[in-house]
Amino acid sequence: MFSLASLLAAALQLVVVHAPHADLSLEVARTQSQREYGLMNRTHLSPHTGMIFVFDGDGQIAFWMKDTLVPLDMVFIGADGKVRRVFANVAVVSRTLPDQDIPREAGAAKYVIELPAGEAAKDGIVPGTTLDLHGVPPAT
Repeated sequence: MFSLASLLAAALQLVVVHAPHADLSLEVARTQSQREYGLMNRTHLSPHTGMIFVFDGDGQIAFWMKDTLVPLDMVFIGADGKVRRVFANVAVVSRTLPDQDIPREAGAAKYVIELPAGEAAKDGIVPGTTLDLHGVPPAT
């Protein structure tokens, strides 16, 4: 039997982004509904995999861990492909935590990549790194 999370993942486009020490296989969340659902209810992420969130413009964005079941690294990237900020090892929060109490990670970005916790450092992704995002489709 398939879970909703696995069915949604199957429908998302995949892109490969070259990091300094690894190639990342990323699902693309480019619509509002795809960005809202993100990696919710996933119980596992393999090494060098994750999701890239694509926004219309380069601006302030906030992310949270609501219904996200695995700890993540969140990489905030500008329109030029330059990494602006990495939130490492963002912890899972209890499903019973009220929405207003769930911490947010925020920054200016056009793209945000979510990876398994610890992956950004292993793959050489730090502020100032430039990633080639030319294969990433635009937001819709």
